[in-house]
Amino acid sequence: MADTSEKPVPAPRAHRIDHELPVAYRTVSGFVTDWAVNLSRGGIYINTPQPLPVGTVVRLLVSLPGASFPVDLSGKVTRTNPQGTPGHEVPGMAVEFLDVDDEKRSRIEAFVERLREALPADERGSATRK
Repeated sequence: MADTSEKPVPAPRAHRIDHELPVAYRTVSGFVTDWAVNLSRGGIYINTPQPLPVGTVVRLLVSLPGASFPVDLSGKVTRTNPQGTPGHEVPGMAVEFLDVDDEKRSRIEAFVERLREALPADERGSATRK
């Protein structure tokens, strides 16, 4: 008998651009400010020695250059790299944006696209897709 179960095909991920941005997020002890080391329209990776547990929902304040105020977002921690992880992984956490309205998504997409366009032509297509 043939296996008729279908595995879901993951949606293609957006271009992720390496760029440092200040980001603040709430923890049980208050707001913490760290640096995001890459960004896409769908999420952000925050460099932190104390990542929050996977599944934690966080409020983020992301400061985009040229913006008069930070973008206020919510997200969920999807992956962590604790300090001391072997290899070249930066300690921190990947946060997937949740319920981003069209205006905020457009601001993030425009910023990511400006960064991508500033890359040399041979690197634009190779911007990390994660």
